[in-house]
Amino acid sequence: MDEMELSNAQIKRLRGEGHRLKLKPVVTIGQKGLGENLHNEIEMALNHHELLKLRIPGDDKSGKRELAKLLCEHHQANLVEAIGNVIVIYRCNPETDRFTKLLGLATYSESR
Repeated sequence: MDEMELSNAQIKRLRGEGHRLKLKPVVTIGQKGLGENLHNEIEMALNHHELLKLRIPGDDKSGKRELAKLLCEHHQANLVEAIGNVIVIYRCNPETDRFTKLLGLATYSESR
């Protein structure tokens, strides 16, 4: 399953939705980095929430950018926002269709 390419307008809507929902970081990546258990936790959270806020270690800016990119690639997600030590990622869950209307996408049931 490949990550869905989002337009700038869709990313902007998701960013606004993250602020509207007052998302709190669901997963915090500690100094030990990314282990299998942490990837499993992120996977479960993405399946449940779709729009997910993560707290990442306070490395330099390029290190945080690289970690965000790695997470998005590993979980087939899109980076929505990166501010300080917090990133917001999104991955559509076709079973819930939670953000499809917001993004102007066809629902999973309509595309069948």
